[in-house]
Amino acid sequence: MLVALREIAPEAEVAPLAEMVTTAQDARFGDYQANCAMPLGKLLKRPPRDVAAELVAKLDTQGMCHPAEIAGPGFINLKLNDAWLTAQLQAAVADPRLTVTPVEQPRTYVIDYSAPNVAKPMHVGHIRSTVIGDALYRVLKFIGHRVISDNHLGDWGTQFGMIIYGYKHFRDESAYQDKPVDELSRLYRLVHRIIAYYEGRDELPILETKVAAAKEACEKLDRVASDKLDKDALKKLDKDKKRAQDNAASVAGEWNALQSKLAAEEADAAFIDLARKHATIQTAVLTETAKLHAGDAENHRLWQEFMPPCLSAIEEVYRRLGVTFDVTLGESFYHPRLAEVVDDLAKRGLARESDGALCVFLEKFAAPMIVRKKDGAFLYATTDLATIRYRMQTWQPDAILYVVDHRQSFHFEQLFALAQIWDCAGVELRHISFGTVLGKDGKPYKTRSGDTVGLTGLLDEAVSRARKIVDDAEKGAPRGQELNHEARAHIAEVVGISAIKYADLTHDRNSDYEFSYDKMLAMYGNTATYMQYAYARVRSIFRRGEIDVDALRQSGAKLVLVEPAERALARQLLRLEEALEQTVADYRPNMLTAYLFDLADAYSTFFEQCPVLKADSPTTRDSRLLLCDLTARTIRQGLELLGIPVVEQM
Repeated sequence: MLVALREIAPEAEVAPLAEMVTTAQDARFGDYQANCAMPLGKLLKRPPRDVAAELVAKLDTQGMCHPAEIAGPGFINLKLNDAWLTAQLQAAVADPRLTVTPVEQPRTYVIDYSAPNVAKPMHVGHIRSTVIGDALYRVLKFIGHRVISDNHLGDWGTQFGMIIYGYKHFRDESAYQDKPVDELSRLYRLVHRIIAYYEGRDELPILETKVAAAKEACEKLDRVASDKLDKDALKKLDKDKKRAQDNAASVAGEWNALQSKLAAEEADAAFIDLARKHATIQTAVLTETAKLHAGDAENHRLWQEFMPPCLSAIEEVYRRLGVTFDVTLGESFYHPRLAEVVDDLAKRGLARESDGALCVFLEKFAAPMIVRKKDGAFLYATTDLATIRYRMQTWQPDAILYVVDHRQSFHFEQLFALAQIWDCAGVELRHISFGTVLGKDGKPYKTRSGDTVGLTGLLDEAVSRARKIVDDAEKGAPRGQELNHEARAHIAEVVGISAIKYADLTHDRNSDYEFSYDKMLAMYGNTATYMQYAYARVRSIFRRGEIDVDALRQSGAKLVLVEPAERALARQLLRLEEALEQTVADYRPNMLTAYLFDLADAYSTFFEQCPVLKADSPTTRDSRLLLCDLTARTIRQGLELLGIPVVEQM
């Protein structure tokens, strides 16, 4: 269809029109349906059925499909040829790649994802970047691209100034010696709390002024003589009043929330006493950070001391998640390169001084991008530019993907606009944005105390719940308990962590979603638990039948598709490559999870309607066993590309 479209459609419209070739919703109309003739007809100002007829005439399916049929105003229905379908599946039996062919023109990708701050424990907010980035890395690599995963650690910013200040003034030495990461985390939280208290005190009078101004605006509108206004003016007045009232309520809400927060802090006598003794903490933290960046011996020694245990804690989380990186380069790696970046921007006339700072002014952006502050300090944007230059020089990528939450969208828009005219014209720079993990209250997922949920605790809880499910299932097993303690512990670890990862990947990355252990670990619906169970269920057939699957593959057994459920499963098995193409088209792993769920459903229908071990002939039995084997292999391959392991028994 793509070739046919290129012959009659404008080049810019070919790709979106090709995406309108989808699987048929009703098997009576075939296997695929192309709906592109209608919009193309409108574009070309021709009857859609005529356009559809021309597309069909130009189609070359090479025995893949029966002759295409045109229905209604211009729908094109396509049905796969059974002989072709069988031949493709037969080839997949002996193909480790399940007939997924590598791309003809491989690209070089650099994918930037996870990127935690070293000085703070990883939290629930890191799960999305980590698992989405890892899935894209695996899929792009599998289909033949050269891919470099780069974990851009935050190991040099203000958070280290906060920890250094906390270490010098608040540390519990015995706690630090016993569990250094826990103590450093406590110090960070304490310093952050004191800073937030003083920032809140500074913000309160500003909010009070806003509250008064908002109230005055409402009162001013209330004084307008509405009886002298015509209908349109009265309608506008009502809208203005509503807008002013909403603004007043919002500002008052902010003021009340901040006042309550400050009151709660001031009720904590020990905290307030500490805060008063460190009233200049905001400036002091910036000083400690500046000293670290300037090479101060003591601060640099502390930084070097803190890094190993912090990195070790992060690596343990990655080990449990099954995530690895080709390169891990933190902000500290790029620090020596920042001055050179700023100088180069200035020499090229891209940066100029403004109020003492060096800024880049770009068209379409009202605010400039600051690359060096008035005090000489560099910013995240400067580091990101140095990172881009390093990646261009080291790997010469065709594309750099940043898997970062949606709140950074404006930063990346500016960064990419500058990078394109500075150092990487023609390179695809993409912000792979994603939404927020929410709690049941519809707000960002927090602990009861309001802290961000730690990732280690999140994983532990999921594993604990999965273990209970596994233990309960074993107690109720019809043949009695089959798994020992170690096997159940392994399954619980795999199932629990996979549940969190898969639940994230099933959602469109731009959507927010509610975190729920119960939904994630459900044995039904599009969950990792269901998919892993589907795999184990297929594999159990070979154990029960005492079938040597390797011998079966090499036996020369032929696939025979007779029943509709067999054919539907066969068609779904061949859609793996299509699902991978859809996944990378806009970098959305949920396209692959949707495919796997549909495959598991197709297998479930097949299993219910088509006896396997009790098939009515050895030929049918072996054919259906091959379908079972291909299903298990496809599920395992698809899950592996999502970073989800399988287990043989559940």
